[in-house]
Amino acid sequence: MKKESYLKMKTKKIIAGAVTLLAAATLAACSNAADKDIISMKGGTITISEFYKEVKTNTAAQQVLLQMVIKDVFEAKYGKKVTAKEVDEAYNKMADQYGDSFDQALSSAGLTKETYKDQIRTNKLVEYAVAQAAKKELTDEAYKAAYESYTPEVTAQVIKMADEAKAKEVLASAQADGADFAKLAKENSTDATAEDGGKVTFDSTSAQVPAEVQAAIFALDEGQVGAALVPVVDMSTYTSNYYIVKLNTKTKKSDKWEDYKDVLKESILSAKQNDAAFITGVVSKALQDANVKVKDEAFQNVLSQYITTTSSSDTTEQVTTEKSDK
Repeated sequence: MKKESYLKMKTKKIIAGAVTLLAAATLAACSNAADKDIISMKGGTITISEFYKEVKTNTAAQQVLLQMVIKDVFEAKYGKKVTAKEVDEAYNKMADQYGDSFDQALSSAGLTKETYKDQIRTNKLVEYAVAQAAKKELTDEAYKAAYESYTPEVTAQVIKMADEAKAKEVLASAQADGADFAKLAKENSTDATAEDGGKVTFDSTSAQVPAEVQAAIFALDEGQVGAALVPVVDMSTYTSNYYIVKLNTKTKKSDKWEDYKDVLKESILSAKQNDAAFITGVVSKALQDANVKVKDEAFQNVLSQYITTTSSSDTTEQVTTEKSDK
């Protein structure tokens, strides 16, 4: 499926088949009934407990258990904040994007319609928690810090090219006296703005223009073409593109951060919601608040990326997932 944010990757990654394995294993761990055979054959059987013993140290099973913990903790704390309608809308949007190949995509990921909707719901619960935590970061100090690194709106032009050697030739043409930058963009740029002469309007909070390109443009004077190509690596394909940039106009920055409060607010919230360490902290706090306890030694490290756990036999305080005995 499409490239996802850190948060979605943390909460959506399910290994094919592991859900079924862990479901059986969990049944064995939680049931008070006598151990049951799940496979019989000439000369022997495979019981639920034998199966559990084999799969519980499997990496896939560990990952599924982690997600089960996150799902239960966030459902208990924020369950009323996400509606079935929101989940269905997100599911249908993805289904529409994939069209006829959606069922195959789900199957390849080891998912069904129901398990994928479960994942969407868990994602949204965690996203809600992160958004609420981010709002607490909207202090005057945070606004002032965001203001210091904020650059108001500029108008510029860009030419994006994959061929570095050709891009150097176009850069030389763009730097020549009387150069028609818009014409060069239309003839050479692979950017979506090519037909409009490469025109872009943005400020430093924009996601439309790569950060490297923004920085290069902000450093220019009005009417100036950049002295060098600006290389940008596409992290989804690991290929490089080369930008030729020109600054047309820039907006004078106000001396008062309050004049930009709305845009700074969105910038602060967006930064927190995409900060891996911040997201991990939110999940960690939720797990600690839920007093999660790991009861099986094989799973002692399953939560290690979020919290420090100890053996259930230790007397020191521990955090792990605890469900009522069945």
